[in-house]
Amino acid sequence: MGRGWALALLALATSLAACPGGEPGPEVLGQVPGFSLVDQRGRPFEGESLRGRLWVADFVFTRCAGTCPMLSARMARLQQTLAGEPRFDEVRLVSFSVDPEHDRPPVLAEYAARHGADPGRWLFLTGERARIWELSTAGFKLPVGEAPGDPDEPLFHSQSFVLVDRSGRIRGYYDALEDEGFEALKRDLRRLAAGGS
Repeated sequence: MGRGWALALLALATSLAACPGGEPGPEVLGQVPGFSLVDQRGRPFEGESLRGRLWVADFVFTRCAGTCPMLSARMARLQQTLAGEPRFDEVRLVSFSVDPEHDRPPVLAEYAARHGADPGRWLFLTGERARIWELSTAGFKLPVGEAPGDPDEPLFHSQSFVLVDRSGRIRGYYDALEDEGFEALKRDLRRLAAGGS
């Protein structure tokens, strides 16, 4: 009996050490593949440079008159939240353009400025359409495609924010336009920033 209790206490102590505060992080849902794109300043950007950081991704395009302005407004709100908490200094925000033929770096730079993006924290990435769409569908498991019948949104894409951990693993999908999803994202970011496994 005494040995059983000792083993149980050892297991509990090990799990608490792995997750400070005793609160585990969200489950692993996938792995983001490597990618090479270009940022809003026209500089090459390697996905590997995000290794060791927490980051939040979304997919948008600047000509979108439907959900994209709302998504970017939410991301701007998240940027404000992160700037107010020192433990979030490592966190980066990454918006991938699904309309790269139009969204060249100068266009993305203007869009970023319009939304108050801090270029040191919030990145806008562009590149070859096939590469970005493959990253969306195969890497992030998010839909993207053409929607020619909708003049406001000639392309369809997800309205999810995706939380990625320091090892490039997907740890959550959140409906960015719903308050509940937005709050859940902030909660899970705090858990991972605190060391949740």
